[in-house]
Order: sequence, then structure tokens, then C-alpha cells
Amino acid sequence: MAFKTENNEELMTGINVAPLVDVCLVLVIIFMVTAPLLSDPALKVTLPKAKTQEGEEKDKVTLTISAGSKFAVNEKLFTDEAAFLAGIDKILKEGAARMVVIKADAEAPYGVLTDAMQRAKEAGATGITIATEQKKAAGQAGK
Repeated sequence: MAFKTENNEELMTGINVAPLVDVCLVLVIIFMVTAPLLSDPALKVTLPKAKTQEGEEKDKVTLTISAGSKFAVNEKLFTDEAAFLAGIDKILKEGAARMVVIKADAEAPYGVLTDAMQRAKEAGATGITIATEQKKAAGQAGK
């Protein structure tokens, strides 16, 4: 049943959804562009280069070691090595994650890296992985 005006014109009784769809698509695009910007790591490090296989995503604990004696366990920053190692103990003993990923700067002190690996193993880590950047093959260097 259509409604009519005094001049015998039909009234539009439906809702025009085209503007709503346009606004929703613009919001989706905005979220897609801004989401990667919100996931910056606690410390910026230059990872060493290696030819490795991509790891699968699981619940994990991320240890970050920078060249400037700054450390992080997941997103919590430390400036003291002893506090950093205690933070590794705490997160592994209290949390459910047992996989440890170490992101160490190529110029980071080697001793801190080995101490972090030992502490993680003692705290119950079931697997330890060192993050690296993918090496480009010789034929792909110019691309």
C-alpha cells in the first residue's frame, strides 16, 4: 500500500541506504590505514639478516634487546639488565605463554642475549626463537 500526497504523488517510505554504505566503507578504509600505525614495538631494533622460515603465530613472550642497553619484555621497558631478567622470570612463571621470541639488535651485547636465553629456559620456556630479517636472494637484490 503506497501513501499519496494531496497532489496524488507517491511518498517515499523506504530508507535510502546508499549514504550509509558510503560512510561505512570510508570508516573501514580509515581503520585499515591506521591499524598498522598503532602496533609499534616498544623499542626499535635492527634485526640481523638470515635466511629463515616464517614462524607461525602463537601465544608468545617477546624479549627485545636494543644496542643502547634498553630492554623490553613484551611492551614493558627496562633500563637495567637485572630488572629485565627478573621481568622474564615473572612473565613466564605467571603467564600461560611458553614460546619466547627474542628480538635483539645486531649491535646488542652478546652476553645479555645469552643471559636472557638462559633465564627464559630456567623460567619454563618450551621454545626460544631469535627473530631475524629475511635475506634477499642474489637475483632479487635489484628489485
